Amino acid sequence: MVFSIKTRQETIGKLQAEELDLLIIGGGITGAGVALQAAATGLKTGLIEMQDFAEGTSSRSTKLVHGGIRYLKNFDVEVVADTVTERAVVQNIAPHIPKPDPMLLPIYEGEGATTFNMFSVKVAMDLYDQLAGVTGTKFANYTLTPEEVLEREPFLKSEGLKGAGVYLDFRNNDARLVIDNIKKAHEDGGLLASKVKAVGFLYDDNNQIIGVKARDLVTDEVFEIKAKLVINTAGPWVDKVRNLNFKRAVVPQMRPTKGVHLVVDAKKLPVPQPTYFDTGKHDGRMVFAIPREDKTYFGTTDTDYQGEYTEPKVTQEDVDYLLDVINYRYPNANITLDDIESSWAGLRPLLSGNAGSDYNGGDNGKITDASFNKVIEVVTNYKENKVNRLDVEEVLNNLESSLEEKTSSPSSVSRGSNLEREEDGLITLSGGKITDYRKMAEGAMKLILDILAKDYDMSFELIDSKDYSLSGGEFDASKVEETVAENAKIGIAAGLSEAEATYIADYYGMNSLKIFELAKAMTPFAGLSLAESARLQYALEEEMVLTPADYFVRRTNHMLFKRDELDGIIEPVIDAMANYFGWNDATKAEQAETFAEVLAESDLKYLKEGE
Repeated sequence: MVFSIKTRQETIGKLQAEELDLLIIGGGITGAGVALQAAATGLKTGLIEMQDFAEGTSSRSTKLVHGGIRYLKNFDVEVVADTVTERAVVQNIAPHIPKPDPMLLPIYEGEGATTFNMFSVKVAMDLYDQLAGVTGTKFANYTLTPEEVLEREPFLKSEGLKGAGVYLDFRNNDARLVIDNIKKAHEDGGLLASKVKAVGFLYDDNNQIIGVKARDLVTDEVFEIKAKLVINTAGPWVDKVRNLNFKRAVVPQMRPTKGVHLVVDAKKLPVPQPTYFDTGKHDGRMVFAIPREDKTYFGTTDTDYQGEYTEPKVTQEDVDYLLDVINYRYPNANITLDDIESSWAGLRPLLSGNAGSDYNGGDNGKITDASFNKVIEVVTNYKENKVNRLDVEEVLNNLESSLEEKTSSPSSVSRGSNLEREEDGLITLSGGKITDYRKMAEGAMKLILDILAKDYDMSFELIDSKDYSLSGGEFDASKVEETVAENAKIGIAAGLSEAEATYIADYYGMNSLKIFELAKAMTPFAGLSLAESARLQYALEEEMVLTPADYFVRRTNHMLFKRDELDGIIEPVIDAMANYFGWNDATKAEQAETFAEVLAESDLKYLKEGE
């Protein structure tokens, strides 16, 4: 199904001509999730995004779908159970995106935000496995001795190492998760447009919002979109959208924090599996080091942010902090600024008034040592059938703790979400994290359908989104490797190498077959391989690519994880795009210059050259 510049003007025309049942402001993962469920349920659905889909927070995460084992340090069993359940749902509806990738958690003596020791981490991992339903499977947890840890990761700091736990986690392609939600919503009749910005609201005689004024950032045209209901899913921009209503005072909801990740060549920092460790700075934070496509990336920071939301920058302070941490934990790596091949900075849409745990380093407070020991004892006894469930609940319900809200540390701000309908009728869905996106959308849809039933006498049956596949995910989630292998054969038959075909089959799921069909029928673009040409053609025709950055950053991993191959394809990709869009020389030069600026920022050129 065509989803491109060729359909965009038609979509904008329909947004203007029809009254929608629901208009969504924001095309990150939250808005994309709502759009998928709304369109599949049969609502006349529209979505506008002022940047590219996923250009903000939703392409700038740690690129994991967490299970939240760290919550078990404070025995937030309910949070972990909810998180691992939802993670399994996402893997079921998008089996080509989240992939199992067990996490290594090294344990050091006398240091650590986790304060796990080898005994308590095993108890926590066993409980985690039970909640995740992987006990007795190949993904069940296990522990390693210090010698086994260093045999696996010889670069890790050996001093004080007591061993490690290994437990199930999932790597993720955050931008791909967004775009495949968006494409599915489009397939189901949703009207979705990127580079369209909400600039004001439309009101009825009772000052209730009945749509938005929008600006097409491609043509600079301002137009109106009318809708029975409008939902704000703008992530860090939630308050900025709420403030478009000048008729009432708005109490801020958000406290965005900035997270930074840096990428180096895997030869410089060999990390065989995702690793999660304390910073060693006694600051209550933890950092990841994660292998990906012959690279290793590490992060994240977590600092309050008051700057420009559209392009948060990596600062020298961010780099210094992460290099200190990574070189402390991997003392022989000696990573420097010049080793950094690419980077990204993103904003987390954290709620300001609700503190709590954050898997990326936050802390929900600390229970007392006595209470902690009681929990370890009762859980151990429960596993040995010496006590019953009520005994466990009694201990958990009577923890002596300091689990009160905090406001001083950005890392302590909640990753929870909030759904409310404001007095002007605007529905706002804020906060949350990628793992919870589908459940957040489901909660919003229940409210939306209730309002449509009560106020408009409209009846819809909400789809079961737990079993509704994303675009590309229409295959058996228990047979990912087999499906990739079968699809790759089709790519090889179309003229691609085995490595190229396997990569595409793994990356795009069932949509890889569309790419292979293109490869079979097309002549490669000048200067590009057949595989690259087919991917680019598919992105232009079916993934609403409008700029070089859309393709290099969010439809592929070229800029972040294939930096050493990127320079050779920039010019031919832009040439092919110019042909497709009919750009004149001036527009083509402008597009090339804009992408050069994006690339320079990712390269940290301004820090390396001391600008």
